[in-house]
Amino acid sequence: MFRRIKEDIAVVFEQDPAARSSIEVILTYSGLHAIWFHRIAHFLFRHKRFFLARVISQFSRFMTGVEIHPGAKIGNRLFIDHGMGVVIGETCEIGDNVTIFQGVTLGGTGKEKGKRHPTVKDNALIASGAKVLGSIVIGENAKIGAGSVVLKDVPANSTVVGIPGRVKVQDGIKIKKDLNHCDLPDPVADRLKEMELEIAHLREQLKELQEERSYK
Repeated sequence: MFRRIKEDIAVVFEQDPAARSSIEVILTYSGLHAIWFHRIAHFLFRHKRFFLARVISQFSRFMTGVEIHPGAKIGNRLFIDHGMGVVIGETCEIGDNVTIFQGVTLGGTGKEKGKRHPTVKDNALIASGAKVLGSIVIGENAKIGAGSVVLKDVPANSTVVGIPGRVKVQDGIKIKKDLNHCDLPDPVADRLKEMELEIAHLREQLKELQEERSYK
């Protein structure tokens, strides 16, 4: 237990340059508090103390602004940055070394039963305001851009942006947690640029045809 607590504190220092001391992290980081509350609630949930587990999770929501269902399975070294508005559903499964920013929803798409929430693999990063919905898999080392809505599986080692989320597959394994929210790929803009180039090319061809006719 103490080893995991030390890991939780250490990952805050790794991910947040604003962290200055261990006592500050322990007392003021709501994402860390939410994870600790969840471990208690999840223990009770696994031992079929469902009501008490939900009471603790709702108390945690009130205190931290982070709502984690006690049934969610969370791995080691999860970092929830700021945390306000984060929602993690009952059948979510989160791997190790995952980073989640404020306003993220890992939710379902309806009233279906069974596995209805996302599975997030190791080293994934989900940026501010992203919505990941349904029983889908976010692959290892994947990055979800801010404000994206993801409804389909995301391959490992890729970046997803947009509404709905579109995959920008990256070459090689990139596990650094350095997603620049201001410099995300934009597949819509890329496609528009391609269309502009194609239109310019067609105009040139049309101009050449018109010139050939004028000579005749």
